[in-house]
Amino acid sequence: MIIIRAPLRISFVGGGTDLPGFYEQHTGRTISATIDKFVYLAIKPVPLVNNFILKYQTTETVKHPREFKNDRVREALLDYGIVNNGIEIASFADIPAKTGLGSSSSFSVALMMGLNAFAGKKISRIKAAEEACRLEIDILKEPIGKQDQYASAVGGFNIFEFTKDGGVDAEQVFLDFRKQHDLERHILLFFSGLSRPAASVLREQGANINDNIETYKEMAESVPLFKQKLLAGDMRGMAEMLNEGWMRKKTLATNVSNSLTDTLLESGLNAGAWGGKVLGAGGGGCVLFIAPPDKHATIRNIMMERARTHDLADFQEIPMKFTKLGVNVLFDVERTSFI
Repeated sequence: MIIIRAPLRISFVGGGTDLPGFYEQHTGRTISATIDKFVYLAIKPVPLVNNFILKYQTTETVKHPREFKNDRVREALLDYGIVNNGIEIASFADIPAKTGLGSSSSFSVALMMGLNAFAGKKISRIKAAEEACRLEIDILKEPIGKQDQYASAVGGFNIFEFTKDGGVDAEQVFLDFRKQHDLERHILLFFSGLSRPAASVLREQGANINDNIETYKEMAESVPLFKQKLLAGDMRGMAEMLNEGWMRKKTLATNVSNSLTDTLLESGLNAGAWGGKVLGAGGGGCVLFIAPPDKHATIRNIMMERARTHDLADFQEIPMKFTKLGVNVLFDVERTSFI
């Protein structure tokens, strides 16, 4: 058996400039950090019977990978030629899918790392990100960018640059542990209870890129300034940049925001948060605030009240810390050791 773990991420500013419609014209740039919430995969051969088994929110048992309904697993197995001997793959996660924390791409990164380990190949984290991008963008034709795959694969605080030739350059941001702890003290993260597939938002966003090219340039150019504020421990400055970035992002497509997410954000800001944004492509998922710690209790109370008012049964706060961990093979029975 092989066990793989890949972290989820928070994207601060620059999200959207990792779409090919922009970076094929101008350099895209994002800054993000991984958090202590993970996607896990367990992969093992199937003894005696030559079945292919997949366990996630449901269970699929088929005779050939092409019969899988799960498109990521189906296409990955077909692409790697794992079609003759049975395999069982089970997926677990700390956070539900479609929350804006990049879980789909974390799954793909873990899958590509795990299938290579299953075949006896050790690949780098960057290679796992490249393979995940190839699976999602080139094979599945999803209208998504590249930041989530690289963020999950590499781990930690990073700036990613997306170049015209399709390349990705990673710059690790070395944050003093005291400033990291201080940032964690100022952050509040809530799952809105609204789930949405990123593709539904990104498809319209991608179609409108040329109409919004100057906005995308501003988003990419904001990344170095956010890095400066991050390294300086300027909490209020970072919070204000989250606000500015979110206001820009709302102009990119009609379905990035809606009245309910606007209400949640405005409620947190009115209760004392310095700044905030909806994570991911938008339209639902998680809401992030940077706020003075002495305002956190007030913000929590008002957010829970708004959730009850709007019947958001799944609304909840997500406690989190940042992690430097990227994708990793935790256990490989062939090596009979934890890694």
